[in-house]
Amino acid sequence: MTVAEQADFIIIGAGIAGSSVAAELAADGRHVLLLEAEQQPGYHTTGRSAAIFAPTYGPAPIRALTRASEAFFTNPPAGFWDHPLLSHRDILMIARSDQIAALDALIDEVGGHADISRLESHEVYARQPLLRPGYAEAGMLDAGGHDIDVDALLQGYLRRFRAEGGQLVAGAGASDLRRAAGLWRVTVGGREYAAPVVINAAGAWADEVGALASAGEIGLVPKRRTAVIIAAPEDVETEHLPLTVDVDEKFYLKPESGRLLISPADETPAPPSDVQPEELDIAICVDKIERAFDLSVRRIENSWAGLRSFVGDKVPVVGFSARAEGFFWLAGQGGYGIQTAPAMARLAAALAQGKQPAADIIDEGLELAALSPARLGV
Repeated sequence: MTVAEQADFIIIGAGIAGSSVAAELAADGRHVLLLEAEQQPGYHTTGRSAAIFAPTYGPAPIRALTRASEAFFTNPPAGFWDHPLLSHRDILMIARSDQIAALDALIDEVGGHADISRLESHEVYARQPLLRPGYAEAGMLDAGGHDIDVDALLQGYLRRFRAEGGQLVAGAGASDLRRAAGLWRVTVGGREYAAPVVINAAGAWADEVGALASAGEIGLVPKRRTAVIIAAPEDVETEHLPLTVDVDEKFYLKPESGRLLISPADETPAPPSDVQPEELDIAICVDKIERAFDLSVRRIENSWAGLRSFVGDKVPVVGFSARAEGFFWLAGQGGYGIQTAPAMARLAAALAQGKQPAADIIDEGLELAALSPARLGV
């Protein structure tokens, strides 16, 4: 088969992970091909995210990458997008009387940050008046949270990628992936593309891509997360209400364009697919929300589901494979891929080019070994 085009890098997957690293590599003067199985970049997990910027959320490597991403979110490159990427949103973790130990453990873990404070019951209700009386005993307020305009972030990276000469090939998945004569050859829609380095940013399909390349598997488990939109009470102004999350992460409620986005925070293992919400999960969601909040859900306005993909330690996998030369893993972002995207993209672009990561990322306390595929034997 004749090679349709040869590049420096081929990236498989045009969600936020693939699109952002593609933009960074193209900006470094690299010839980059970005391959997407769907017609629309970000169709799966990226396009279904209710993303929040929360510097205290996730394992330590995630928190470091999130902190290192803040400067980009607050001051993106000129021309990146036409309006701000962030809008302020307090994050309120709530605890019943039987969850106080979990709340205190969380505060001990992330405390010391200027934006973090412990709230007593009356303070919780002052922040979140929708709570059912007597439900919450205490809470933790994170005043450093923000909503992220996910579509603007993705489209901004794609705009930057194209402006730097990058090429997007969409509408067909990779059917063959093999290495020969120092190049990876990727067959897509009957055409073959070649590059010395392939970056696997295929989201829930990353292990399938790894197997196709004989690069092994990282034990990726896609997990279904359900989201539901309901009407807000007519007499409550929701715009400035916090994202409210059960301290054990069993549900959350978030204002959304004058309505309420609710979720049971489910993590049900599911095969990679165009996942859809299950009726049982929607019913469980409504039950959890009605128990915690003084709400009566009479109608579901919209619902959807997405896949959040994790490896065992819930830390992303970033780096070259030890099994397959020139095969680079960028997978397992779980529920943190949007808020870490700017720093993750710069980090991955540096590592994929054999460069030292930027000091501002490492200075946040990030340990590269925590992300390396070597920890998983691949």
